[in-house]
Amino acid sequence: MNIIERYVERMMSESRPDTPLWNIENIKEGKINGWNYIDGCMMIALLTLNRITGEDRYYEFAEHFLDHYVFEDGSIRGFKEEDYNLDNICEGRVLFDVYKRSGKEKYRKAIETLYGQIQRQPRTPEGNFWHKAIYPNQVWLDGLYMAQVFYARYTTEMEDCRGYEDIRRQFAVVREKMYDPTMGLYRHGYDASGKAFWADENGCSKNPWLRSLGWFSASLIDVTTEIAPGHDDFRAEMTAIAQELAANLLAYIDKDTDMLYQVPNQIGREGNYPETSGSAMIAYFYLKGARLGILDASYAAVGAKIFKAICRRYLSETDGKLNLGGICLVAGLGPENNRRRDGSYAYYISEPVVQNDAKGLAPFLMCYTELLQSGRSEEVLAEL
Repeated sequence: MNIIERYVERMMSESRPDTPLWNIENIKEGKINGWNYIDGCMMIALLTLNRITGEDRYYEFAEHFLDHYVFEDGSIRGFKEEDYNLDNICEGRVLFDVYKRSGKEKYRKAIETLYGQIQRQPRTPEGNFWHKAIYPNQVWLDGLYMAQVFYARYTTEMEDCRGYEDIRRQFAVVREKMYDPTMGLYRHGYDASGKAFWADENGCSKNPWLRSLGWFSASLIDVTTEIAPGHDDFRAEMTAIAQELAANLLAYIDKDTDMLYQVPNQIGREGNYPETSGSAMIAYFYLKGARLGILDASYAAVGAKIFKAICRRYLSETDGKLNLGGICLVAGLGPENNRRRDGSYAYYISEPVVQNDAKGLAPFLMCYTELLQSGRSEEVLAEL
């Protein structure tokens, strides 16, 4: 068992469905665990490990975990549609695979529960989903990963691809409104109403934030993967956005650390730091994109280099326990009653940096599964 697999074993052995070790945000705030995207990211990683390695323990842990949250009628513990929170759609991705393998009808019903939110989600005038009900008319890069991958899989498998034009248009609006050509990066958020206290004259937040870029890059690859054959125009548009971002991100990989920074366009500024979760998502974007031919094959080496850098800098062992550090706990924009979250440089570097949170751990493991599929895992781990 290599160092990565030992780390995963620790996370599973010390976690229960109601108290997962990787949900540091809830632990710090003393919250009761409910359906959430953080657990969703971890379940996605574990099911991918199961598929690639054939090790049933990953699947068995994931199904046991999900069984705690999904009830027989398809309702979900802690899920409230009226929140219209795109984050809560993310974990739905794993329900498709668990339903197919287990045959339990409650998982199919839960898929429909989540799709009901997609159908009724409030939208901006351009037609994009609001990020949450508490953020009216706001689009965050995070939400493209949270909702659109589930939406793409649902419409491909369960409604004859009818949602493709809607998904395509939402990505096109993000490219039009949130892309900053001076940087070649995307701003974290966009307010279609222009009323948010953090919005500039174009409705955008002040800065790019690394993890939001990571979410977005991963969404480009994962949504494209779900597109059925015969929809070449949609695939070409997604590929073009992915290739543009892949090329632009190269300039923001720090030459000293081989990672990307919390505020990616301000490398070396006081307080800024190489951040694990966003760097891992960008590495995943490069590795998977190269493997599938969405990106040039040369990007695989870039992704592997970032992964190795994360391991060397932030994967450590204390008292026989492995830990992954350098993870920004959380960052957001507003709401109105939280003006500290203003999208400024000072704000992004002020948020806590933690270990073992699944927002960093899950994309780290997703990178590992890509290395396994490409046959490069032993080579990369040998260099650590």
